[in-house]
Amino acid sequence: MEIRLATTDDLEAIVALYDAAREFMHSHGNPTQWVGAYPGLESARDDIANGCLHVCEQDGEILGCMALVPGPDPTYAHIEGAWLDDLPYHAIHRIAAKPKGKGVGRAMIGWAVERCGSVRSDTHEDNAPMQHALMACGFEHCGTIYLEDGSPRMAFQLRG
Repeated sequence: MEIRLATTDDLEAIVALYDAAREFMHSHGNPTQWVGAYPGLESARDDIANGCLHVCEQDGEILGCMALVPGPDPTYAHIEGAWLDDLPYHAIHRIAAKPKGKGVGRAMIGWAVERCGSVRSDTHEDNAPMQHALMACGFEHCGTIYLEDGSPRMAFQLRG
């Protein structure tokens, strides 16, 4: 598997990944994390323009994607709990993988940690697959953060 920066040529595959991940979450007990068309074409275009969207591909097929955003992340400024440290970090957002791509999520998370050192992420309390992937990669649950709309998210960090 190769992980690289996404380009506009990847947009169709990325939106398909987001749609499939949204459908999977909604049908597996997590109907409120990604609602409407978020994430979608607009967020993918923004992430590509900002140079933070990466894709994981194998044999020319895009199997996963993630936004790897340099901190500080404004939603991480206040946490009920405590981050492991106050060092510079990157945040993983909008991660999605094809269902048949077993291990793709972990590969992308591991790649991010290798390159960035300290990595933070957050997920909905009903997103058990993401919680499991983060914990399997060595992340620690640090507490709860709140999105701009006030929605709570479980906050995780791994020190590289």
